[in-house]
Amino acid sequence: MATVTLSSGNFEETVSANDIVLVDFWASWCGPCRMFAPVFEEASTTHPGIVFAKVDTEAEPELAGAFGIMSIPTLMAFRDGVLLYSQAGALPAAALEDLIRQVEALDMDAVRAQISAQSDQKAG
Repeated sequence: MATVTLSSGNFEETVSANDIVLVDFWASWCGPCRMFAPVFEEASTTHPGIVFAKVDTEAEPELAGAFGIMSIPTLMAFRDGVLLYSQAGALPAAALEDLIRQVEALDMDAVRAQISAQSDQKAG
């Protein structure tokens, strides 16, 4: 599966309608972004059940701002609509594969319980 281009108009729907979504925040002038792009694209072909999406920070500055993107490339991993990972920097292929395995292996019931417990703590 090829990568999907995200904008403010389709970001929320894409993240909420798919089990796992990896989002690459990038810009055409960014050297590390250009180095990471083929790694990201290759992973998209070997993991057809995962949505690999890209946000051009030049075309979507509001979206980048909403997520506090300060450095690019920044990779985010969402599962069941929950942001699980966000880190700046281009990952080598092996590290991206490891991240994908970790996201796939997570017990999302446990993650949601942990989020709920943290929310209860803040409220109390």
